[in-house]
Formats: sequence, C-alpha cells, structure tokens
Amino acid sequence: MSEITSSIPRVSSKATQDFVPVHEVRDGVVVLKDGGLRAILLASSLNFALKSEDEQTAFIVQFQNFLNSLDFSVQIFVQSRMLDIRPYIATLESQFKQQLDDLMRIQIREYIGFIKSFTEAANIMTKNFFIIVPYSPAIIQTGQGILGKLPFTGKKKNSEEENRTFEEQISQLEQRISIVQQGLIRTGVRTVQLGTEEAIELMYKMFNPGEEGKPMAVPESQK
Repeated sequence: MSEITSSIPRVSSKATQDFVPVHEVRDGVVVLKDGGLRAILLASSLNFALKSEDEQTAFIVQFQNFLNSLDFSVQIFVQSRMLDIRPYIATLESQFKQQLDDLMRIQIREYIGFIKSFTEAANIMTKNFFIIVPYSPAIIQTGQGILGKLPFTGKKKNSEEENRTFEEQISQLEQRISIVQQGLIRTGVRTVQLGTEEAIELMYKMFNPGEEGKPMAVPESQK
C-alpha cells in the first residue's frame, strides 16, 4: 500500500496570488503579468429616475456619443457592499466618553443603539462605480526560432530603458483616460483616477468580500 501511495504524484498547492493576473500597482496604474496596463477611475453616481424626460433623453444621447467616440474597450464595474458604520459608531462613542452632561450621554447612547439596530435590520448597501481603462502595448515575440538565437534579440533592457518604455506606455494610457473623463463629464458623471493605495485596497476587498466597506468619495477638485 505504501508503494502505491508513494507513486502518486503530489499536487503542489498554489498561492492565491498565482491566480491573480496583477504583477504590481505602480504610480496608480495596475500592471498585469502580460505587460498590460489598467487605470481605475472612480465615477460619481446620479439618480436617473429623478431627472425629467428631457434630461433623461439628453443623458442617453451624450452617453451614446461617448461610447461611439471610443476606439478602445472599457469595463464598467459596480461594487456593492454592506455599509461600514464602525467609524461613525467609534466617533459617537468618543463623544459619549467626553460628554459631561448626563442627559446628553443618555441621548447619545440611545442614538448609538438606534443606529446599530436600524442598519442591521435594513441591510444598507453602498455602491461604488468604476471605469477600467486598458492599454496593452504591442509585444514582439523573438524568443523562438532563429531570431531567438541571435545575440542582439535576446538582449535585456536595462532599468533606464525599462523606465523610459514604461513612461511612454503611461503617456498612451493617460491619453485614453483623458478621452474617457471628457466624454463622461458631458453626461454629468465626474471621475477621478485611483491612486496606488486606493487601487490596492479595491483589489483587496474584491478578493476578501467578507470585509465591510465604505463609499469612496470623489475629491472636491473633480466636482
């Protein structure tokens, strides 16, 4: 029995990171393992149902024009998560401890209890809207055949050349970002690109859905 068991090859377990196509997040840009670049734009929301019929028609026309103006694909991603009220509760708890008036302390304590029970019963969700802007540089394969054996084709780029190439690719990506932002602003939707820490946080929450979330805010400078 031991001989049969020893002859069966063991399947090596892979880390979760091996299944994620992301190589790194650099200067707010997601770099994929295949060399592709992705920028993540956080978009503001609007209540379409509250707009008048003319406003709805204008929005649809502008959004249609925006889509028709693109010569590259984009991805629209909606993230729905339970609202995280823990920071707000912590603020109320801090005010409760600093409050000297007994009546105010009672009111704060009752309010905290109301907020907790209300959010637990209502299951309040928060939604974040993202636009993923891609750029995939052309890849010239020279690693196979006769060309792959030539010394000049197998030469590796130094760090300076890699940085220059990366900056050129970022410039191409930024042009696409500008096209998307200008097209969406005509519909009344504001966007802002996520930074490095924000992009990492977003991906962490995607792979850890049990974590409660809070809505990301579009900076005032983008309004």
